[in-house]
Amino acid sequence: MRTTALRRAAVAAAGAATALAVAVPLTANAQDDVFRFWGYYQWTDDAWAFAQTGPADATPAEGAVEGWRYAVAGAEPRFPRADGDFELICGSAGADTGEKRVAVVIDYGTGADSEDGSEPPAAEGACAVVADDATGADVLADVTEVRVDDSGLTCGLGGYPRQGCGGPVSTPAPTGPEDSVELALPQPETPVAAGGADGAGEDGDGIPVGLLVGIGAVAVVAVAAVVRARGSTTA
Repeated sequence: MRTTALRRAAVAAAGAATALAVAVPLTANAQDDVFRFWGYYQWTDDAWAFAQTGPADATPAEGAVEGWRYAVAGAEPRFPRADGDFELICGSAGADTGEKRVAVVIDYGTGADSEDGSEPPAAEGACAVVADDATGADVLADVTEVRVDDSGLTCGLGGYPRQGCGGPVSTPAPTGPEDSVELALPQPETPVAAGGADGAGEDGDGIPVGLLVGIGAVAVVAVAAVVRARGSTTA
């Protein structure tokens, strides 16, 4: 969990940010007004629903799933293309007293959604472990970098896109169903083996401790043999 200072800095911008993103599908003319933007969604009753408030005004509960989708869209939202599977994303995460787990789906869209037609990053899932009173903006800032413009509009998540911010599009928005995608998930951290970072039972130079013990034992036996030999000669 990131520090409160860093999280709150991104949150204030992201909260005001999505107010405009929420307003776009609600005010756009289905035939004429089309934008390229990050939309904010919530997994409700086994389906995605467009958030009716900005993330700073939403307080997801333990076990909730938040969604973000970058897309060219008008009055009809284009939802994240992966289900909000909390167990898949957060099932192995733990939370302390006073914390909650919230799964986040970030769908970077398709090549057709990107401004230059390039292939975007793969959709990903991340688990935020945040304070019980954390807002949707807190959750987002906990799992990814948030880029906003001077007006507070969410422009980029995780560095995508690197430029531009929610501009109008002259071509019609894509319509119809989309193929689902698998989420890229963070790889679990590999635990450091006891005895050193280079392997279990190794000293700081990477020499197995067992080998050092064996060498020491051989040395002790050799010294004892020398002492006995000298004693026999003296006798």
